[in-house]
Amino acid sequence: MKSFSGKVAAITGAGSGIGQATAIALAKEGCHLAISDISRESLDNTIELLAGYPVDISTHVVDVSDREAVYKYAEDTVTTHGKVNLIMNNAGVGLGETVDKMSYENFEWLMNINFWGVVYGTKAFLPHLKQAGEGHIINISSVFGIISVPTQSAYNAAKFAVRGFTESLREELDIAGDPVSATCVHPGGVKTNIARNSRMGDMGSMSIGDKEDVANMFEKIAMTTPEAAAKTILKGVRKNQRRILVGGDAIMLDTTQRLIPTGYQRLLEVMFKKQQISNKRSNKGIA
Repeated sequence: MKSFSGKVAAITGAGSGIGQATAIALAKEGCHLAISDISRESLDNTIELLAGYPVDISTHVVDVSDREAVYKYAEDTVTTHGKVNLIMNNAGVGLGETVDKMSYENFEWLMNINFWGVVYGTKAFLPHLKQAGEGHIINISSVFGIISVPTQSAYNAAKFAVRGFTESLREELDIAGDPVSATCVHPGGVKTNIARNSRMGDMGSMSIGDKEDVANMFEKIAMTTPEAAAKTILKGVRKNQRRILVGGDAIMLDTTQRLIPTGYQRLLEVMFKKQQISNKRSNKGIA
């Protein structure tokens, strides 16, 4: 897909962050949009930002963990716009919790959105993309789909699963010679609301603080803007890349994993052990 002009793109999680920025970037190129989010208020905010672009836009309140709702979203998109050429499965949530303490409720909540939401979006839209004669599937994984991190086992599980699912899908599409392609995206730290919208479970002595502390830390280390992420993603789609790394940190961590595929784990263990010592000192009032 070398040009987005006149195409129709569906984007989940388009109420903020990467989804919103990608919607705006596509609108600038003359791409019609079927944007969705679980929050009507967030969608309304995106619509305001899209005002003035000469493209057709439809909004859909969708919980991506609901299979029937996602299939209806795909059908409504085609009914409204006549076709769909691109689906960006972007909606996602975060969870910080150790495996030992993690509740099944939290684990299932995250997997239903971050993994099954991608599966539903892919399978619901794929027949319509084929019918359009030109299509692309963009599935958002994460740099945590490349490396694993303590307290992020559920998030890692979902993002590694998205990676494997998308890479297998891409192989199948290429073998079949279908007019549809697929790309897996691995963003590093992007300035989005995911940390503030995440669930904070029991991280024990590995915790760096409460939810606000985690969100503030994430915002400090997140170096890539959603706009820059959107630009990188669309550039990669034009080149039909199989994998897109977003941000210098993603490139660095991907390189680290390639060079020391298990050694990076020991580095993280040392870092988190130091955090435990720091937490114990703070709890005892030791400077």
